Amino acid sequence: MKGQKVVLAYSGGLDTSVILKWLEDKYGCEVVTFTADVGQGEELEPARKKAIDYGVKEIYIEDLREEFVRDYVFPMFRANAIYEGEYLLGTSIARPLIAKRLVEIAAETGAVAVAHGATGKGNDQVRFELGAYALNPHIQVIAPWREWDLTSREKLLAYAEAAGIPVDFAKKGKKSPYSMDANLLHISYEGGILEDPWAEPEEDMYRWSVSPEKAPDEPTYIQISYEKGDPVAVNGERMSPATLLAELNRVGGENGIGRTDIVENRYVGMKSRGAYETPGGTIMLKAHRAIESITLDREAAHLKDELMPRYASMIYNGYWFSPERKMMQAAIDASQATVNGTVRLKLYKGNVIVVGRDSTTDNLFNESIATFEDDAGAYDQRDAAGFIKLNALRMRIAALKKS
Repeated sequence: MKGQKVVLAYSGGLDTSVILKWLEDKYGCEVVTFTADVGQGEELEPARKKAIDYGVKEIYIEDLREEFVRDYVFPMFRANAIYEGEYLLGTSIARPLIAKRLVEIAAETGAVAVAHGATGKGNDQVRFELGAYALNPHIQVIAPWREWDLTSREKLLAYAEAAGIPVDFAKKGKKSPYSMDANLLHISYEGGILEDPWAEPEEDMYRWSVSPEKAPDEPTYIQISYEKGDPVAVNGERMSPATLLAELNRVGGENGIGRTDIVENRYVGMKSRGAYETPGGTIMLKAHRAIESITLDREAAHLKDELMPRYASMIYNGYWFSPERKMMQAAIDASQATVNGTVRLKLYKGNVIVVGRDSTTDNLFNESIATFEDDAGAYDQRDAAGFIKLNALRMRIAALKKS
């Protein structure tokens, strides 16, 4: 690989700064850096400056926020995907987009390999690499954490100092006690005291939301409008996908919404405890199910609910580009043609409460049939007798055999 190019998923932090130099030392390659803005809320120009200072000739810094929400987050929310009943898949859903751009940049620059900073203990190595191989079966993937002996922060710092890599951002105990990942859908926290599943997260850990106890004493009402299963407007104002999610994050965070504390099962086999803030996603999940409740046929809705755990596991485990996910997505998307309308929500001290839903074009709720008042013959209650007897027949036969 000497003299050839490698595309590195680069943040400019300690780990990827060391990886950049390590790749040059280990493989004698030319490193192309790629930094994705998926809404992590950080200034990315310092990453560009560091890459320039290290002598990197080809630097990619790209704003992928709209693509991220439009082509990854929204399709996932059409499925109401949630992993193990709690996790809204914030980290998982960003990885296929990053993997896609790594492979595309490799093709654009003539690189023979891509590299990432995910550790050998986590899910991200699987997600990045499954995505890369699905899109380019010939690509080589370099995962330094599975190759080098820099197994502690101290060793990373020593390597950095020996190599002349600036370490001001990492010295003198300034390291965050948590491993954090942020994008426009969520921010996650792992490590530190969270490694003890009995320990309560510290309040000053959270970045996006106030605690429910400190949220306003008056509820906030919002309306979300949907077209074909995707949110398109908040309170009547049409917004781009990324802008809409950012707005829901803001109003949700102000009302203490979206905090979760989870022990999840990683794909590599171990259990992991993490805390998450997903205010906008929490609101979207509740609202989407509400609009589906009046626009989806019963059996279509139930089938979606049966498919969802499998779909969520595919995303969690890194199979976004797999044939089975694409096939399932086609079915999910077909179900969303009639998911149009508006949901009214009350946000109050960590709670998302549906208080209204309406669809002018696709509403399957028929008040004249559902009413407890006189339905003017819209529904003949006598029809229920035969319906019940036919459905009870097999159970009656079984009961007769026992008598």
